[in-house]
Amino acid sequence: MQNNQSYWEVVKQRRSIRKFTRREVHDSVIQKAFEAAILAPNSSNTQTWNFYWIQSAEKKEKAIKYCLSQSAARTANHLVAIVADPSLWRRSQNRLIEYAEQVNAPKQVKDYYRKLIPFVYSWGFLNFYAPFKKTLFFITSLFRPIMRGPAGLSGLQEVAIKSAALAAENFVLAITAQGFSSCMMEGFDESRMKKLLHLNSSARIVMMIAIGEEAENARWGPQYRLPVEEVVKIV
Repeated sequence: MQNNQSYWEVVKQRRSIRKFTRREVHDSVIQKAFEAAILAPNSSNTQTWNFYWIQSAEKKEKAIKYCLSQSAARTANHLVAIVADPSLWRRSQNRLIEYAEQVNAPKQVKDYYRKLIPFVYSWGFLNFYAPFKKTLFFITSLFRPIMRGPAGLSGLQEVAIKSAALAAENFVLAITAQGFSSCMMEGFDESRMKKLLHLNSSARIVMMIAIGEEAENARWGPQYRLPVEEVVKIV
């Protein structure tokens, strides 16, 4: 396995691979990638993500079908679902409060986790709190710069999705660094996949990731990107 690659080599080598060989990818490779995934930056360190490693043969067969039977899913040695769920803030809150106490964090940090996080991450039954939060944000914004959200469930899901996407990037880079390949798939039936994984209504599947050893003719062509100078704006 290629464990001594530089950061730039790993970034350049990571590609979306559409077909894999039958070579087994050892579980330790996936576990190591999960360890990298949870090191990703995330909103307020609430870690509102879960990673579903599909090992059941029956579930994997269904997951392939729900991934529209695309070749990356069909030939994958492993399938992983990256899930964002804003309701998971409750899982981390008490631990973050304890951690803030242990490291003697500033008072504003402790208050942030005790008071502000519950306010920000609560949306109420049937998204009841959203209009009140939006009104509060609007009134406050008349007097000073302020974040205009998230106010309701959809905004909180967006925040969680951003964090989970960062974790997904760490995950696939770790797969590449260990000498294997991956394909991040957004083409799947989310409704059926959520039922397969027994997810609650607030959870969103950010992407499905196929992992394996790259097969021949597994790329559509050389990597193509717009020139840096075209997408970087100096303001």
